[in-house]
Amino acid sequence: MFAIVEELLDVGALIQDAQRPDCGAIATFVGTTRIDESDGAAVEYLEYEAYRPMADRKLEEIGAEIEGRWDVRHVSIVHRLGRVDPGEASVAIVVGAPRRGPAFEASRYAIERIKEVVPIWKREVWSDGYVWVGSQVGTRDQAPGLGDQVSGRFGE
Repeated sequence: MFAIVEELLDVGALIQDAQRPDCGAIATFVGTTRIDESDGAAVEYLEYEAYRPMADRKLEEIGAEIEGRWDVRHVSIVHRLGRVDPGEASVAIVVGAPRRGPAFEASRYAIERIKEVVPIWKREVWSDGYVWVGSQVGTRDQAPGLGDQVSGRFGE
């Protein structure tokens, strides 16, 4: 399953879908919104936008890359759009494989590739403004220590 959705992610259902008798390992990665605080301002929520036709295709391509590189039997990648509040999941990756090594490696690869090639953008909404991560525009001055996030694809 490769999907971009606007509703809460059901990580449990994704894990259940990966359970198979030929898989001794299911690795999961769940990216969640965290509250960062800097200069007295805190992240209130994140907003994700995407170029949907290309984003859908790129998620599928990442799945095909994983299946071509590792002995895996199941790959799910689901990314959320819209508002994501603190503690909520924005991305879930579930990989089922006969062994743990390929499952771990493939899930790590998936999140790194998402950041590199999938056209999804994140806006961090702070108590005193916002910043688009990656685009370096917003209403909030760049806080000390935020440079890596702003210059990175997602900074998660």
